[in-house]
Parts: sequence; C-alpha cells; structure tokens
Amino acid sequence: MLVSAKDMLNKARDGKYAVGQFNINNLEWTKAILLTAEEMKSPVILGVSEGAGKYMCGYKTIVGMVNGMLDSLNITVPVALHLDHGTFEGAKACINAGFSSIMFDGSHYPIEENIAKTTALVNTCDVLGLSLEAEVGSIGGEEDGVVGMGECADPKECKMIADLGVTMLAAGIGNIHGKYPENWPGLRFDVLENVKKEVGDMPLVLHGGTGIPDDMIKKAISLGVAKINVNTECQLVFQEATRAYIEAGKDLQGKGFDPRKLLAPGFEAIKVKVKEKMEIFGSVGKA
Repeated sequence: MLVSAKDMLNKARDGKYAVGQFNINNLEWTKAILLTAEEMKSPVILGVSEGAGKYMCGYKTIVGMVNGMLDSLNITVPVALHLDHGTFEGAKACINAGFSSIMFDGSHYPIEENIAKTTALVNTCDVLGLSLEAEVGSIGGEEDGVVGMGECADPKECKMIADLGVTMLAAGIGNIHGKYPENWPGLRFDVLENVKKEVGDMPLVLHGGTGIPDDMIKKAISLGVAKINVNTECQLVFQEATRAYIEAGKDLQGKGFDPRKLLAPGFEAIKVKVKEKMEIFGSVGKA
C-alpha cells in the first residue's frame, strides 16, 4: 500500500542518505521505477506533475494504476505517491484521489499567502496522515510550463513555513529544472547551511537533481537534504533508447506496429538510470 513519505525521509535525514523522487509519465516508467526500487531494497517516491496527471487521464487513474502495480508486482519497499509542484487546487484534488504525499508550491506567492495556503493543507494532511512538502524560493528552469529564475530562498521565510508543521521543505539554492547550462555556478551551500540552521531537523528537498555533480549531491545530503527529485535524466534516457530502436528499424517486422516492443528499450533505460541514482543517493538497502 502507499505510504506517507514522512518516515522514509526522517530515516534518510538521520542516516545521511536521500530518497529519490522519480517522476512518472506512463505505465512503463512506473513499472520500471517500482521494480528497481524493489530490486535495490530502496524506499522510493513516485512524483506526478499536474501536467503528467492530465496526460495519464487524471489522478484517480494514476492511484489505481500504482496501487494495482504494488499488488501485482509484489512490491514490499515503502512507496509514496507524491504530487510535484502542485497548485492549491491540484493539491486538494490529489488528496481526494488517494495520493499519500502532496507538494504545494506556493513559492511564487507573497510569503503571507504562501503561509495561509500551506497552513490549510497542513491541517488537512495531518488529519489524513499524508506527508506535505512546501517550497520557498523558486526553482529555476521550466517544468510543465512553470518557469522559475532560480531565486535562492530566504532562510527566515523557510523557518516561517517549516514552523507550520510541513513534513519537508524545498528551498531554492541555485538548483534548476532541466539541463544545467555550462555557465551554471553550482549549488549555494552557504544558503543551504543557513536554511538548515533555521529549520533544524526538517528534511530538506533538492529539486532539479539531473546533472548536479555527484560531489555536490553528497555534500547537499550531508547538510540535511533527504529527498532528491529526478525527472529530466529519465526523460532523456527514455527518449534516446526509443529513438535508437526506431532508427534501427526494429519495430518494422512485417506484422504492424507493436508498442510493447517499441517502449521496451526505454523501460530498461529507466531501470538503469534509477538504479544509478539510488546508488549515488545512498538509499540502496534502506527499505
């Protein structure tokens, strides 16, 4: 069954490793991530953006698919189903659909409005036993049409949000969604250290995990990051494997188009990428 991310992130924080959030976009991605998590005995968080939710026929469809896989694949590791960068309305819809974890991204609101909306969701999630992620300081890059310039979080504002009782906090520290440009200056560890001082034991979240050097990932974990989001790298390997299969002409066998064969290389590529990330994050064997 789906679980809140609270226990897995508290264990990760105390054990100085991070749990990977891998965004899902279809059945193949979901199956690949779950099988890899089970193989690696790693807790895992399945992330769903609002755009992906619409693409996959709504949040109730996603909950049904994931719950069905947990049962059919005999998944024993902790799995949380998490709304990624949700609006206030999207958060309420995912709560009603049966998600076990929610992210409300109020970073683009004035801090007072971010606090008000986050407070309402804290109360609801507490009653239902769901984990809740909040954000301060926008994450750079673009995700589902939402563009952020990568403003670093104000540690004092981070404390204001953390004190509301959220489960985890995403703080902008120079990280971005998508590919990192060649002139990217790197993560702002000074900001991360100051945020950590303000929020204490609150598990921190690092968005934009694609392309961050391994040494930066490990340093961020040492400074309190307990959850790291990965999406773009999975998109890239899935795309590359699928393109290579098509260009090789292997889907043309005189019997028509077979989507199962077409998507199989991407499925395997996702498994390899998720395994690689879990090893870097240190979550292998932590279930």
